[in-house]
Amino acid sequence: MTRRSIDQEELARFREALRDSQIQRTHHDRADTGKSSGPDQNTLRARREAATQPDSTTLTSRTSDGRVEPVAPSQFLSFALADLPERTLARLRRGDIAWQAGLDLHGYDLDQARLEFEHFMQDMRHEQARCVLIVHGKAWSGVSRYPVIKSHLNAWLRELPEVLAFCSAQDADGGTGAVYVLLKRQRDHA
Repeated sequence: MTRRSIDQEELARFREALRDSQIQRTHHDRADTGKSSGPDQNTLRARREAATQPDSTTLTSRTSDGRVEPVAPSQFLSFALADLPERTLARLRRGDIAWQAGLDLHGYDLDQARLEFEHFMQDMRHEQARCVLIVHGKAWSGVSRYPVIKSHLNAWLRELPEVLAFCSAQDADGGTGAVYVLLKRQRDHA
């Protein structure tokens, strides 16, 4: 790939055009997963309290908490329902289906990650999202010697009836440290 030299006059015109626009320069190199740095402390506290209170408003867990099959940190994850068209799965693998929201599970222990995942998926059902990105990372647990959250997410996603397919993301979206999840449309729930 050859680099084109920057024409200073062209650069000056570009900067002048930006000066009058609403575009703001960013000063970081972090990916935007569509979610802020995480839920605020009040939200987390409320969720924890709600999880310990057995009432009708508590989210019913639909994901297993048992043993899961460990996956390697760099292992490509892929799952699809048998009747999903191959071209749809191919588009998902290429990253051609735009994701509407993202969840970053970095820094959570397994119980926190599970709770965040369940709340996120519940929110996505209500918002009728079609495709989401979940960043699980590839970090090993000191005791387990395998990426615990990645391995559990691989199992959890297979258990949810609204999940049509999922696969590891393109490198730009996290590679084997993240997954694209294709969800059923609302009319598909009938």
